[in-house]
Amino acid sequence: MQLSVIIVNYNVKYFLEQCLYSVQKACVNIDSEIIVTDNSSTDGSGEYLKKNFPSVNFIWNNENTGFAKANNLALEKAKGEFILFLNPDTILAEDSIEKSLHFFATHPETGAIGIHMVDGSGKFLKESKRAFPSPLTSLFKLSGLAKLFPRSKTFARYHLGHLSEKENQEVDVLAGAFMMMPGKVLKEIGNFDERFFMYGEDVDLSYRIQKAGYKNYYFAESTIIHFKGESTKRGSLNYVRLFYKAMSLFVKKHYSGSKAGVFTFLIQVAIMIRAFFSALGKLLKIIGLPILDACIILGSFGLTRILWSNYIRQEINYSPNVLFIAFPVFTALFLITAFYSGLYDKGYKQMQLVRSTTIAALVLLSVYALLPESVRFSRGVLITGIMLAFVLMNLMRLLFIKWRYLETSNENEERRQTIVVANEKDYLIIAEMLENAGMTERVLGRVSNETSGASTVLGTIAQLPQLVKKYQLKEIIFCENGLSFKGIINAIQTLPVTTRNKFHASGSNSIIGSDSKNTSGGFIALSKKYNIGMPLQRRNKRTIDISVSLLFILAVPVIVFVKKKIAGFYNNVFAVLTGTKTWVGYANENKELPVIKPSVITSTALPKTLNDLPKGSLQKSDEWYAVGYTAITDLKKIARGFKYLHYQS
Repeated sequence: MQLSVIIVNYNVKYFLEQCLYSVQKACVNIDSEIIVTDNSSTDGSGEYLKKNFPSVNFIWNNENTGFAKANNLALEKAKGEFILFLNPDTILAEDSIEKSLHFFATHPETGAIGIHMVDGSGKFLKESKRAFPSPLTSLFKLSGLAKLFPRSKTFARYHLGHLSEKENQEVDVLAGAFMMMPGKVLKEIGNFDERFFMYGEDVDLSYRIQKAGYKNYYFAESTIIHFKGESTKRGSLNYVRLFYKAMSLFVKKHYSGSKAGVFTFLIQVAIMIRAFFSALGKLLKIIGLPILDACIILGSFGLTRILWSNYIRQEINYSPNVLFIAFPVFTALFLITAFYSGLYDKGYKQMQLVRSTTIAALVLLSVYALLPESVRFSRGVLITGIMLAFVLMNLMRLLFIKWRYLETSNENEERRQTIVVANEKDYLIIAEMLENAGMTERVLGRVSNETSGASTVLGTIAQLPQLVKKYQLKEIIFCENGLSFKGIINAIQTLPVTTRNKFHASGSNSIIGSDSKNTSGGFIALSKKYNIGMPLQRRNKRTIDISVSLLFILAVPVIVFVKKKIAGFYNNVFAVLTGTKTWVGYANENKELPVIKPSVITSTALPKTLNDLPKGSLQKSDEWYAVGYTAITDLKKIARGFKYLHYQS
C-alpha cells in the first residue's frame, strides 16, 4: 500500500465529514487507506460518521488521550509506505497528495514535507513554515513583535516570514495539520512523543527528522484549506498556556544547561506579557461597547446641560443633583435594558438600540414625574440629552460597522447577500439546508458554468469576483460539484478577505466555514435553528427562572394552602433560583439540542418520571420546544405544570 492517511478527531464531526470527502477525492488514483482516531468525542461523531464512511477505519477511544497518543494508535494499524498526518479541519485539493508523493520521488533526501495552507477566507497561514524555537524567536512570537514585523528575518523568524510562501523551501518545522513522510523514517526516529498532549509534538518530530540527517520541506506547489481548530482558540490565555507547556517540554528534552534556563525565563516573561494583553483584550471585548455607550450618554447630558444653561434657559440654576442622580440613573437604565434586549450580543441590530433607548427614556421620564422639586430640572435637558445620545451611539455603531469593528446582523442587510456556487441538483440540496436553518431568504442565486436551471444562475464561475463587487456579497457557499476542491481553494484566494466562505462536498449533510484561524468554525447541517441556543433567549430563560422563583417566595402565604408537598416545592424554587436547575427543560436526552440545565418539568409540562409517551414523541416535543422557544413558552408550561413543581428530578 502506498499511503496511510491518519486523522485525529475530537468533536468536529461536520468538519471531518468535509475533510474525508476531500481526502477520498485526492486518493482516487492512489493505493491508500484512511484511519481516524476519535478521542472520545461527545458530539455524536460515531453515529454520524460510521454510516457515511464505511471504508474508513475508525478507532474509538474511551477518553481524550491527546493528539500524539491518538496518532500513535493509528500508526500501529497503518500499512502505507508513506504516512500523512492530517487535521480533521482541513480540505485538500484533488492533486495535493499526488503532487506531494511526486516531490518525495524527486527529492530522496526528504524526511517530511508540509504544504501551503490558507484559512477559510483564503489568507495564507504562517504556520505552514516555521523555525525551531529558540529563546529569542519564542519571545518575539509570544510578545507580539513577530506580528509587528512580519517580514523581518530576526523578529519573524518563528514563522520564517522572510521566506517566500510561493516557493518550495527547506525549513525546520512542519505543521501537524499536514505532515507527510515515509514510513521508514518514522521507524528510524520513532513515533510521536506522547508526553506532548497538544502542541509541540510536530516541532519535536521535525527536530528528530533533521537530527537523523533528513530534510524538512515546505511544499508550495499545492494548497489546502486549514480551518480554525476547535479545541483551543488561538490568542486565548489557554492557548498561550498550552503552547508554553509544550515549548518547555521541548526545551527540557532537546536543550541543556544555561540555554535551557534562559529559554525558560524569557518564555515566562513573554507569557506574562501575553497574558496581560489577552486578559485586557478579553475585558475590553466584553465591556468595551457598554463603556463607550456610558461615556456617550453622560457626555451628551453634560453637553446638553451646558448648552441649555448658557443659550436656552440662562435664568435657571441647575442643581448638582442633575449630574449625580438623573444622568447616571438613565445611563444605568439604558445599559440594563440594552443588555437584556441583546444589544451587546454578536451581530448588531438597530432596532435593539431604538428599543433600549425608548424603554430607558420612558422609565426615566416616569420616575422624573415623581421626583421632589429639589432634584427636578428642565425636561428639555433630559429629552434633548437622550436624543443626542441616541444619535451619537447610532453614529458610532455605523462607523464601527464600516470599519469592520462591529458585525451587523440586521435582517434587511443579511437578506439576499449569499450566492451558491453549485450545479442545479446540489443547489437545491443546499437550499433545503438553509431553509431548515431559517436562512433561505439570504440566497440571491447561484453561480455555475452549466446552462440548466438558468433562472437561478447569476453568472459563470469566472465572473465570481465581479459578482461579489456588483452585489456587495457577504457570503459564498462553495459546493464541490459546482467547482472542484482545487478550484474552490484557488477561488477563495482571489476574493476579498471580508467575504464569508462556506463549503459543502457533494453528497455530504453539512456546510462548514470559518472566516479565519482566530475564530471558531461554524456549520449548517440538516437540522433546525434552535431559538433556545441564542444568547438573548438563554438570558430570557434565566430571567424567567429567577422572576418566577422570587414570585413563589413572595407568595408563601398563598402557596402553603395550595401546594401539598411544600418542602419539595421550595427545594426546587431555591435550586432554580441558584441556577442548579431550570423550571422547564427536555424530556429526553438529545446531544443535537442546545444544552440546558436539569429541569423540574419538561417540554410536555410533566416531570420526567411521569412522561410515558414513546421516545420519538418526547424527542419531537423537545425539538419543538428548542426551535420555537420564547420566554412566554416557559410561563405557559409552568402554569400548566404547576401541580407538578414539587417533583424531584
